[in-house]
Amino acid sequence: MTTQVWPGSAYPLGATYDGTGTNFAIYSEVAEKIELCLFDEAGNEERIRLPEMDAYVWHAFLPGIQAGQRYGFRVYGPHDPAQGHRCNPNKLLLDPYAKAIDGQIDWDESVFGYHFETGDKNDDDSAAHMPKSVVVSPFFDWGMDRPPRTPYNKTVIYEAHVKGLTMTHPRIPEELRGTYAGVAHPAVIEHLTDLGITAIELMPVHQFVQDDTLQQKGLRNYWGYNTIGFFAPHNEYAQATDGQQVQEFKGMVRALHEAGIEVILDVVYNHTAEGNHMGPTLSFKGIDNSAYYRLVEDDKQYYMDTTGTGNSLNVRTPQSLQLIMDSLRYWVTEMHVDGFRFDLASTLARQFHEVDRLSAFFDLVHQDPIVSQVKLIAEPWDIGDGGYQVGNFPALWTEWNGKYRDTVRDFWRGEDASIGEFASRITGSADLYQHSGRRPVASINFVTAHDGFTINDLVSYNEKHNEANGEGNNDGESHNRSWNCGVEGETDDPEILALRAQQRRNFIATLMLSQGVPMLLHGDELGRTQRGNNNGYCQDSELTWIDWEDVDEGLLEFTKLVTKLRTDHPTFRRRRFFHGRPVRRAEGDPVQDIAWLTAAGELMDDDDWDAGAKALAVYLNGHGIRETDERGEDVVDDCFYLAFNAHHEPIDFVLPPSEYAEGWTVVVDTAELDEVEPVVVKAGDTLTIAPRATVVLQAAP
Repeated sequence: MTTQVWPGSAYPLGATYDGTGTNFAIYSEVAEKIELCLFDEAGNEERIRLPEMDAYVWHAFLPGIQAGQRYGFRVYGPHDPAQGHRCNPNKLLLDPYAKAIDGQIDWDESVFGYHFETGDKNDDDSAAHMPKSVVVSPFFDWGMDRPPRTPYNKTVIYEAHVKGLTMTHPRIPEELRGTYAGVAHPAVIEHLTDLGITAIELMPVHQFVQDDTLQQKGLRNYWGYNTIGFFAPHNEYAQATDGQQVQEFKGMVRALHEAGIEVILDVVYNHTAEGNHMGPTLSFKGIDNSAYYRLVEDDKQYYMDTTGTGNSLNVRTPQSLQLIMDSLRYWVTEMHVDGFRFDLASTLARQFHEVDRLSAFFDLVHQDPIVSQVKLIAEPWDIGDGGYQVGNFPALWTEWNGKYRDTVRDFWRGEDASIGEFASRITGSADLYQHSGRRPVASINFVTAHDGFTINDLVSYNEKHNEANGEGNNDGESHNRSWNCGVEGETDDPEILALRAQQRRNFIATLMLSQGVPMLLHGDELGRTQRGNNNGYCQDSELTWIDWEDVDEGLLEFTKLVTKLRTDHPTFRRRRFFHGRPVRRAEGDPVQDIAWLTAAGELMDDDDWDAGAKALAVYLNGHGIRETDERGEDVVDDCFYLAFNAHHEPIDFVLPPSEYAEGWTVVVDTAELDEVEPVVVKAGDTLTIAPRATVVLQAAP
């Protein structure tokens, strides 16, 4: 076939279809020649030399090339691994800016740059064994789509997996299960809205690679933290992979927005699926290896690795930074997503060796008029030196608060931990965020996430049980801060089952009524179990999917109850930290905005913050939050009293005196299986809190 070739433009990078043809542009400073490779339905290849190069961007415009066209690149240039160069025109390369990718890697030896047996350079052609980039149409009917723009203090996040959330749902048609369209199905949206969810945080949906080592074991990369395409929606989550996955993804976002639900993407910009020097040559490695990856300074055949995956993206180069920023802007402007959760975000901050809050990546994000205005959530750690950076990200950022998770788990399993730290965590972690000018919403609170136990397993297992992963149970975290309540795993003992149910309610209540932004792991509200597996990254099966036929209805209703309590009462979602100063109520004496109380009803002093204490109470004054709402009106709410008893025996709590409130109504009691009766108790009365229970009282009118 003969194709016309015009000079085209160096910008934008990638394949850009305008209705009449497609412009192709790719960056490589080391390339001596680049060929665009077009593939027809039968897999026949036409090679076209890109005729123009400006500022190391090679480009051409091909009139008549339509959406759906499959393509790739071949890069001619130096192949000298010791100097960091790995060009090889025998390797078909994915476009780093591909907006859709069709097919999967079959792991033929030709996709590697060396022969397995000899280690010599491998010049076998890889095209037949590689997925192909796809030209996509930018045209989509968004209708009246508008981003919900839910304020952080009103946000409730639901971490979910496209497949795990939808694969077994009985109301979703089978052909839609495991897809973006499945997430957009009314059954899923109804569940999220009934639950009070305002944002769904999707685990990786950038195109990722199925690892050969896992496939040989009969396993799969379920989580998806192995990205190869930062612009392309993962094709296995779509019904069609000829570029229509883009349309299907957009349809999902539009449907969720119509329901008032934001879409946050878990993104992996810290590494790619090409691995280390032994990994395959799929894209970046063969285009301009040293521009995209951090190499060992004194031996550039090797890769620096602060991610545990073999390589780290080189955020010190303009090309990598441009790639990341272009990708982020694309997902906001073209795909209409509302924010990002950055996997191993500390790696992105490593401008040199150390984690640097002033790195170029943060500078670019902060000055970008688009990216700076969406939700930015950091996983504030990586595996490199000094990688644990909870509390140290810049002002625009929120963070997964790992200290919140650890402290809340320790408290409810009865550890002799500091109740002072527990108090700090449930009131927004001012010790972590206030010094940098951030607010309580900088803390993304979570008890469980995809990595680790579910809430059900957190109260059912002392040890991990990852035998199904094929690594001798050596993978996954060993220190889980979990408690099995007396028996490891499944049991028929009614007392243990009741205690586990109560502990699940304690975790849910604590999470939803803490200051900050709560994040709920998908299925935790249903009692989902992974049977003790705390590292389900390779388990694409019923083990990790939500079982919609086995639902803890009581826990689901309880979760709805406490989430609604949070939604209805700004006292639990303050925009500013407590200051501990008196607040003038409408009538009566001034009372401080927060008061920590002993079980005897007295203000706690230094001696009461004992490391061995297992109980405390807190008064939250809703009459003077000293905030205004979106309309500029003063926020006035009810007052609340929360009692936490992590002891194995009941404790009598004396309610505060009448200057706090004349009477109180019990609205939550985790020791009760059914919805509590609205019993009113008077100021100064004694209330017995059951062992390992949370009780929430609302000031009676």
